[in-house]
Amino acid sequence: MAWFKRNTKGISTSTEDKKEAPDGVWNKCPNCKKALHYSEQVENKYVCQYCNYHLRVGSKEYFEVLFDNNSFVELFGNLTSGDPLNFTDSKSYPERLAESYKKTGLKDALRAAHGQIDGQDLVIACMDFSFIGGSMGSVVGEKIARSIDYSIKHKIPFLMISKSGGARMMEAAFSLMQMAKTSAKLALLSQAKIPYISLLTDPTTGGVTASYAMLGDINIAEPGALIGFAGPRVIKETIKKDLPKGFQTSEFVLEHGFLDFIVDRREMKNKLASFIRMMNN
Repeated sequence: MAWFKRNTKGISTSTEDKKEAPDGVWNKCPNCKKALHYSEQVENKYVCQYCNYHLRVGSKEYFEVLFDNNSFVELFGNLTSGDPLNFTDSKSYPERLAESYKKTGLKDALRAAHGQIDGQDLVIACMDFSFIGGSMGSVVGEKIARSIDYSIKHKIPFLMISKSGGARMMEAAFSLMQMAKTSAKLALLSQAKIPYISLLTDPTTGGVTASYAMLGDINIAEPGALIGFAGPRVIKETIKKDLPKGFQTSEFVLEHGFLDFIVDRREMKNKLASFIRMMNN
């Protein structure tokens, strides 16, 4: 029985005295399924050290990776969505917004900030997929428009980080209007000869892909990101044909001429800084 029972004092721990690991300390890579410690994720820029899979992260992590010393000033942080259509499905739109505020701590699906990258000023507008699937509503469009105005006023390059399921259905036409609105603002940015960099991350789909995500002076993406307009299942059912291997990945999109290049997140800051320096000179 000694094989199955520890007799040495201090080895056995009662159930009530056991300590659970705090939430968020460990994560599992969705690709290779290996366990990842949070400190290792931060050190490796939220890329799996075993298979190089780029984990889905939000504006907090992108600001941390890109801005010098994670120092920045958030812009237009108090904008929140209204309910112009009194939309209700299984829940009302205000209820869904309230749930998202509580769950994510965000005001909407995009945060904008002004900081420096390798000593050079940059405005970043970054989408958060955790807020209603990163859907593009009127607040997202307004924040992008105001960020572009800010870039024009201060003559600062603009970086847009897209991560979205597309237009927000709860705002219907108000959401679709943001495609034209942001595209018009980007035209003004181009006229002012201020660089616009578009970074497409996993996933970038729907009306976001059909507007500002593909309008950069330079369009770049992270490895393995899903990039497209309609989803693969919808396309397959429409054309009644099997889709090519790797369809709608950033590698496939690059091969067919819709991207300039793909950048590993661990090299992203240096690549962006080099491009901005080149454009400024």
